Amino acid sequence: MEVITSIIGGQHIHELCRRIMNRQRGRPRQFDLEQALDSAITVFRQQGYHAASISELSAAMGLTAGSLYKAFKDKRQLFLAAFERYTLLRRAALNSHLQDASSGFEAVRRVLQFYVHSSGGDEGQQGCLVVGSMVALSTLDTDLADHVRRSAAGLRGQLQQQILRGQQDGSIAPDVNAEVSAELLYCLLQGMRVAGKCQALDEAVIPTALKLLT
Repeated sequence: MEVITSIIGGQHIHELCRRIMNRQRGRPRQFDLEQALDSAITVFRQQGYHAASISELSAAMGLTAGSLYKAFKDKRQLFLAAFERYTLLRRAALNSHLQDASSGFEAVRRVLQFYVHSSGGDEGQQGCLVVGSMVALSTLDTDLADHVRRSAAGLRGQLQQQILRGQQDGSIAPDVNAEVSAELLYCLLQGMRVAGKCQALDEAVIPTALKLLT
C-alpha cells in the first residue's frame, strides 16, 4: 500500500501524525489519535471541508477547541491528517478485496464491486471524502485540491495496471486502450460515490461496465 508523502506548505503529512504522537510521549495520553481522526473524517464527509466548523469537529472528537489547535494547529492540518487516514484505510480495504483476484479482469470486476458496496447504506450516504473534497476545494484552496487530485490519481493508475495485467493474462482484449478505459472506469467509480448519497446502487451495473474490456 502506497503511503502519501506529498508536501503541502513544506510539511510531510505523515510527519504531522508523528509529531502529534511525540507530543504525547512522557505524559498521560489525552486522546486516542486514530479514534479522533475517525470522528473528524465523519464530520468532513458529512459537512464538507468549508462547512465543518471547529466547534463541530472538536465536539465529535471529544476535544476542546484549545486541545484541537494544540494537536493539529488549525483546521487545514486536521483535514490533511484526517484525509491521509481516510485514504490509507480505503486503500487497505480495496487491496484486501483484490488480494486473491485470479486475473486482471477479475481484479477490475472486484474494484467495481467494492465501489458499488461502498456507495450503499450508511457508507454511501456519508459520501466520499475524496470526491467531496475535490469539488469543495477546487476553487478556494488549490494546494489542498491538488493534493486530493494526486491521491485520486492513484486509483486511475491501479485500474490501468490491472487492465494491462488482464491483457497479459488473456482475460482482457488486447486491443483495449488501457489508459482511456481506466479513465472512463475511474469516472464511473467516482460517479457511484456521488449517486450513492441519494440512492442505493446494484451490482447489475458491473457487467455493463466490464463490456469496455471485452
